Amino acid sequence: MRKLIKNFIYFLERWVLPLATTMAKWRWLVALRDAFISVMPISIVGSLTVLIPGLINAAKTELGLGAVEYALTPVINISNLIYQGTFQLFSLYFALAWGYQLARSFEVNRLAGAITSLGCYLMSIANVVKLNINGDEVSIKNAFNTSQLSSLGLFTSLIFGAVGLSIFILMTKARLTLRFSSYMPHAEEAAFIALIPMIISLSIVGAINYIFQMVTGTYFGNWLLNTIQNPLTKMGQGFGIVLLITFLLHAFYFFGINGMSVLVPVIDSIWLTPQNANLTAVKSGHVVHYLWTRNSFDVYSWIGGTGDTLVLILLILLISKRSDFRTLAKIAIGPGFFNINDPIVWGLPLVLNPLYLIPFILAPLANVTLAYWATAWHLVEPVSTSVPNVIPPFLNAFLATNYDWRALVLVAVNVIVAILIWLPFVLAGERIAKEQEKHSLFSFEY
Repeated sequence: MRKLIKNFIYFLERWVLPLATTMAKWRWLVALRDAFISVMPISIVGSLTVLIPGLINAAKTELGLGAVEYALTPVINISNLIYQGTFQLFSLYFALAWGYQLARSFEVNRLAGAITSLGCYLMSIANVVKLNINGDEVSIKNAFNTSQLSSLGLFTSLIFGAVGLSIFILMTKARLTLRFSSYMPHAEEAAFIALIPMIISLSIVGAINYIFQMVTGTYFGNWLLNTIQNPLTKMGQGFGIVLLITFLLHAFYFFGINGMSVLVPVIDSIWLTPQNANLTAVKSGHVVHYLWTRNSFDVYSWIGGTGDTLVLILLILLISKRSDFRTLAKIAIGPGFFNINDPIVWGLPLVLNPLYLIPFILAPLANVTLAYWATAWHLVEPVSTSVPNVIPPFLNAFLATNYDWRALVLVAVNVIVAILIWLPFVLAGERIAKEQEKHSLFSFEY
């Protein structure tokens, strides 16, 4: 077993660690990560507009409180308005955040970068629309495909924002700008400096979209949706890719690298669209189509933080006889209930500790496996709602599945499985620590 663990650690050090280190330093991925984080409040607010009406409707159907629904009709209507102004414009907000974060990363005008990204995105979802009015066919040029203002246009926003900002950054770094007297107000000076790079960037992206429409007869956003985003979304529903991402994330954490920070661009790019689609389906009263979404990882894959460390903390408090372990667990249990596990990860430690490598990775993999197949076999509703990561276990699953009580049972099963995986290693850690204490009792080496 020791040889197997040693070889596994060598494999991680040889192949996985360099990849994680490179990804963590790449400015494009860092900017993409920060862009997704920036629009997270939009997802949460949009999710609340589904949860609140759902709770009101449950009070009517399950408890027979029709008067409650009638009294809270204004709340439902307000929720619908907020939903239209937030979630239905998700890609628009992302385009602004993506441009801003890229501009910040490359140290150019951030506001100009956000506007450039937005303009490049909007040009890419404009198309000729043909309407039938009283038997006459009327063509409307450059009309926006409003459906792609939602998460359906996420990849269009991402790709054309990157193209536009690349040109903008290149022109700015080449000092292809207008410069005026230093006595000019700062806002005006910044606007004029960004003028030529923005003109060139928008013109090139506009030409690309025009040529593409002339050749193919469709707009670029539609082509991206069908050739990249939809296949990638479909791939993300496979069990293998879900398992791989879970493994890589925890392997990064084992070496002290924040796996979520490294992989959030990948995770959000693949699974945020299915989550938003599920949320839209729930809002419209339709059947959800995607079984695994962005928040599925948060509510099922790691309980109390990466590695199911809340289970580890509870086991230490229940069976450990060592005062140092128990003191650490008492400190870590409060944050652990809110999925913050830094005290136990760095205090025990779990990082670079071969003893805890197997349960740290195996427990989340087991959780993912159970949750994935339970969802696939319709034993529990798919995750459709975005919930903050700090929502405690059990409650987060209940909210994320739109109040499905079976999600509580699934999390309970995951906890039991995690306990069974962690238990022998916690006992082994007790024995090893006791032996080390014996050998070091009369040691005075410094």
